[in-house]
Amino acid sequence: MTHAGDEQPRVVIRDKRRIDPTTGAVRTPAGEQPAGVRPGTDLPGEQMSEHETPVTEQPATAPSGDGAAEGDLARQLAERTEDLQRVTAEYANYRRRIDRDRSMVVDQAAERFATQLFPIVDDIERARDHGDLTGAFKLVADRILGLLDGLGVAAFGVSGDPFDPSLHEAVMHDTSADVEVPTATTVLRQGYRRGDRVLRTAMVAVTEPESPAPAEPAESTDPAAG
Repeated sequence: MTHAGDEQPRVVIRDKRRIDPTTGAVRTPAGEQPAGVRPGTDLPGEQMSEHETPVTEQPATAPSGDGAAEGDLARQLAERTEDLQRVTAEYANYRRRIDRDRSMVVDQAAERFATQLFPIVDDIERARDHGDLTGAFKLVADRILGLLDGLGVAAFGVSGDPFDPSLHEAVMHDTSADVEVPTATTVLRQGYRRGDRVLRTAMVAVTEPESPAPAEPAESTDPAAG
């Protein structure tokens, strides 16, 4: 227990430097009095030694290796970003390829199914031409034709169409003065296509003009001509 008359010990730091950091004067060692100084007078150095010397805290400096560590982290981040971008692009290409293959498989299946229906549709069309497409047979025929419509298959080939070798299969030929270009005058079997793809060409009889139009002579570019 501390009594009221007791004094706490004071911590004193002795400054033994020969040069006073404040005035720059040379200090006299302890126990000696410089010339011209009366005994008992405090010296500047002793006055300072009785006080605590302030200690200035130095600001903390970052370790010298922090710059290299930050550079390494930045490099690793760039590498991981490139890896992520590459994986994302590869996955996008994979999805496009899978979607394209899936669409191709669906189209091929639809076209194979449609070609298997063509002979049945031919019978339905012959029955329609003879007036036999009635009653329950008509209901079944309508459902079969509806299947082709659902698959996106459309019929083509009517009398009077200009003959097109990519769409028509010519099985008969004749000539007539009533046509100016080769024309499919009789359709023996309808053709079918799905979009731009021809699934079956139309079987037709082709009528060609009796006297094809003569070719126009090419215009001469020779200035001496004429």
